[in-house]
Amino acid sequence: MSSRTRVRWTYAFLDRPAERFERACAFWTAVTGTVPSEPRGDEGEFVTLLPEGADACVKAQAVGDGAGGAHLDLCVEDVEAFVAVALEAGARTVAAHEGWAVLRSPAGQLFCAVPWHGESVRPPVVAGSRPDQVSIDIPPSAYDAEVAFWSGLLPDWTSRPGSLPEFHVVAPPPGLPVRILLQLLGEERPVSAHLDLACGQDIETVRARHERLGARFVAGHPHWTVLRDPAGGVYCLTGRDAETGGLPRG
Repeated sequence: MSSRTRVRWTYAFLDRPAERFERACAFWTAVTGTVPSEPRGDEGEFVTLLPEGADACVKAQAVGDGAGGAHLDLCVEDVEAFVAVALEAGARTVAAHEGWAVLRSPAGQLFCAVPWHGESVRPPVVAGSRPDQVSIDIPPSAYDAEVAFWSGLLPDWTSRPGSLPEFHVVAPPPGLPVRILLQLLGEERPVSAHLDLACGQDIETVRARHERLGARFVAGHPHWTVLRDPAGGVYCLTGRDAETGGLPRG
């Protein structure tokens, strides 16, 4: 992979139903300590969550169909060359725009290749948490191919088994703000993705704050908690360290 096709920055993109998009933006800007950019796109469907004194790494999109979810934007110097690499690795083109492209992984997960605009300063931890991971939930029939795809597409990232047998981590080089978690589902259903926030030992404190802002509890696990935001989108609070992304000790 040449330097011009290396991923220079990563964005987690929150996809939320258009009729609940304002609620989603109000919630997520409060959670992340950011302000929304001016809407852009043909229908004002895109918003960037702007932190103070750092570069953004979360965006939001109003979608007309379905319940939404999440996807990745991968920022590169040469979008056309990166798309060629992705197609060779097994991706499919969904839409080619001027200067950027929408792609689909072998399992069907959407992601975008977009220009890098020099982003380099990671947003800080806010109120005990930091958005830092997009979890892709993959049916058993597609899991091995999906692990191979993301590992091959991002050769300068670290691809390794996760803390549980159903997890595989694809972690970026230091400085990039969003990593990828590949999660093996226990049943055959369409691939989906959601955002994870690292909270360290403060999951319950962060959960309480999010619920005050309008989130609803879905499920609790030993090292992560599942919540639903006011727009209906599922996301997780994890026990990984918010500064380092490392697992809790013990």
